[in-house]
Amino acid sequence: MSRAVVALGANLGDRGSTLRAAASAIAALPGVRPVASSREVESIAVTLDGPDTTKPRYRNAVVVVDTELEPQQLLDALHGIEDANGRTREVRWGDRTLDLDLVAFDEVSLDTETLTLPHPRAGERAFVLAPWLDADPDAVLPGAGPVADLLAALGDDTERVDEPRLFDEPRLFDEPTRASRPALDATATAATATADRTQARP
Repeated sequence: MSRAVVALGANLGDRGSTLRAAASAIAALPGVRPVASSREVESIAVTLDGPDTTKPRYRNAVVVVDTELEPQQLLDALHGIEDANGRTREVRWGDRTLDLDLVAFDEVSLDTETLTLPHPRAGERAFVLAPWLDADPDAVLPGAGPVADLLAALGDDTERVDEPRLFDEPRLFDEPTRASRPALDATATAATATADRTQARP
């Protein structure tokens, strides 16, 4: 298994629903296991000419997964999820219904016509670093350093999404998975089961 980090963004349509649906689709990919996810943030649209406050604001998040796929295979699968959500690519860095970027893949360093790892601009984007740090406080961008340090140096201009409908599901993955929490030993499991039975008695 390899550890991969995927950044999600959308500034068209129902952005929050799109990100949550995309996260579910990523988790459901064959050979992929969800590990951790961030809460959603909002950010100013970035175009080829720089930040543009006249454009619809982006909703952003990050998910961390373990995968048996190779980097290009995972990227192709992410593009399939983008296409299923109406992504078009007429304008580079233009408005989009969904953007999925493969930010890091273990310690892999790669530069092909279709994929560069780690993502060459991840360390310059608070809308990647802030949710990544939220998903994984110990995150490190390969070749650049701890995400916490990179974000502190850059400055965080994102805004945490605060919506009543997100109160019960603050992160893109509904709840922690076995991949992100230690397994209980047999003694602890038995103790928990006994406590549950005791509490259930009238």
